[in-house]
Amino acid sequence: MSRAVKNNKNKKKIRMFIVAAVLLAASIMGSYVYFTAKKWEKVVYPKVKVEDIDLSGKTKEQATKLLKDKYGDVVLSNKVNIKAGKGNYTINYSDLAAKYNIDETVNEAFAYGKDQSIISKYKLISSSKGKQLNLKFAYNTKSIDETIKTMKKEIDKKPKNASLSLSGGGFSTKPGVDGAELDGEKLKKDIIEKLNSNSKGGINVDASIKVVKPKVTEAALKSVNAQIGTTFSTSYAGSSAARCNNIAVATRSINGTVVMPGETFSFNGVVGERTKAAGYQEATVIVNQKADSGLGGGICQVSTTLYNAILLSNIKTTERAHHTFPSHYVDKGLDATVDWGNIDLKFKNTFDYPIYIEGYTTGSVVTFNIYSNEKLKNTTCKMSTDLYATVPAKTTYVDDSSLPAGQTEEVKSPHTGYKVKVYRSVYESGRLIEKQLISNDYYIAINGVIKRGTKK
Repeated sequence: MSRAVKNNKNKKKIRMFIVAAVLLAASIMGSYVYFTAKKWEKVVYPKVKVEDIDLSGKTKEQATKLLKDKYGDVVLSNKVNIKAGKGNYTINYSDLAAKYNIDETVNEAFAYGKDQSIISKYKLISSSKGKQLNLKFAYNTKSIDETIKTMKKEIDKKPKNASLSLSGGGFSTKPGVDGAELDGEKLKKDIIEKLNSNSKGGINVDASIKVVKPKVTEAALKSVNAQIGTTFSTSYAGSSAARCNNIAVATRSINGTVVMPGETFSFNGVVGERTKAAGYQEATVIVNQKADSGLGGGICQVSTTLYNAILLSNIKTTERAHHTFPSHYVDKGLDATVDWGNIDLKFKNTFDYPIYIEGYTTGSVVTFNIYSNEKLKNTTCKMSTDLYATVPAKTTYVDDSSLPAGQTEEVKSPHTGYKVKVYRSVYESGRLIEKQLISNDYYIAINGVIKRGTKK
């Protein structure tokens, strides 16, 4: 055998040996990779952590126990401590139904890498990087809302306006009292933010309480020191006891009312609904152009008297309506009717100072005075009326066979109609500066109806 042939045979044997060695090594390596991956199949892969706990090599049960021991029921012992002024409030985590998603996170930790190929699994197991997972904190905000609701009931307090009283010809003031208001929305937001950022321990929160200042201050009321305009009174002598009562009740409810600059006075808003509980009685009222009986009958004389005091004080009326037909206690065009929920008397304080209304009844006379700052005394007013049309009423006779012949029965009384303009002359230090058209009223004529008997 030649040397060349012999060398070729040796090279072939070497190659075969190398291939066999490689295949053996690959087989051994493959087995090692397989069995390594198999070893970690039922436990958490190396370097997998949840929060600060290393779960490497732990079964699901072991991992769950480790996390529950540190982040399970122990969290329920924590509290939300709320400081609100001098008071303290507490919400237990147990009331929040607070908990961590332990089971969900353990499942995620256990599943990490398990769905990959054998080689990828081996690489994860051998890697120095690992996996970091964090628990999620869940809770119910219902108890937070309930606690804030309780706090608002105990903390919120409406401010008390300064008050003004007139006695013995002079005014005295009483300071107002600050109110308080819990900012519930901000408190809830602060609690949730702290729960989310520091759920592993109890949290402390300072509640925001706003000081609510009175709308009416003592300083503003001290500027009221003089009567403006002219006293205005009307008599209700001869009225029924019920009507007298109603006038007195309504007047008392208005007496002492303060109207701040920019505010609007509402007769119905101040007097309120006319009910028996409020002290009103049944008396004559005008309904559908006829005299009838109703609760609060007579208080239109109160609104009318106040209206004239307002006119004489150069105050701007923003809402006013006249009666169906003229009132006997004031000139035509100077009356002001009111009806709860329907017709109101309103005026706006356009002065730089508060307005104080004094109202009282004595000797069957109702009186109103308007007070404000002495600087307004230089302005005086006079009222005048122009009755520019009279509309006669007609009477219609209706035959009625149920009445004896010659007998009559009035169904509706006739009332003459009038058209009247009202003017206010405004004087500054005795000099006429303006004449204002205040109203142009039309009291429609109300035709009478009389039944005439035809029965024989």
